[in-house]
Amino acid sequence: MFSGIISDVGRIVESVDRNGGLRLTISAVTLDLEDVQIGDSIAVNGICLTVIERSVDRFTLDVSRETLDCTVGLDDPGQMVNLEKALRLADRLGGHLVSGHVDGIGLVETFTNLGESWKLTVQVPQALAKYIAHKGSVAINGVSLTVNQVSGTKFSVNLIPHTLAQTNLKSLQAGNRVNIEVDLIARYLERMMQAEKEQSK
Repeated sequence: MFSGIISDVGRIVESVDRNGGLRLTISAVTLDLEDVQIGDSIAVNGICLTVIERSVDRFTLDVSRETLDCTVGLDDPGQMVNLEKALRLADRLGGHLVSGHVDGIGLVETFTNLGESWKLTVQVPQALAKYIAHKGSVAINGVSLTVNQVSGTKFSVNLIPHTLAQTNLKSLQAGNRVNIEVDLIARYLERMMQAEKEQSK
């Protein structure tokens, strides 16, 4: 599990094809890798991946074709990616509970400078739109954010300067695709409601 509070913005330094999947090596700038063990999880652009090698300032992981097919931002050497180590039970939960299992891909519609903040509007597939609620939580490229507006399949969030400085969201432009993870509670509520309907038949 993760919190959606990004610890570092790293860079993909190597991408090697492995039977349709990829083996990625990522360099970390400020992320402390000293306590990272082989087999530990790190969220890369919101995607939970397993460390298979590490050194002082970089780590390597494998990405399956299935993961590549339902996410964005992992197949471009040189690309900057948001990084977060998995939570420990004693850690503060500064954002919201994020599983690292991307639900779908959103499309950036607008990214507008409001002066004191930036407004990001994203369109999501119809199947995901029902999980996104006003003042609810959403993760974009692994960043925990609060939804400010919802209209059909579009939603907007406000990004403060600190969030832009600490993540790769500052480089977004209209037309870019982003990883979306909806709130865990919304998904479980839907499943519970479905189970009740099935039992009442």
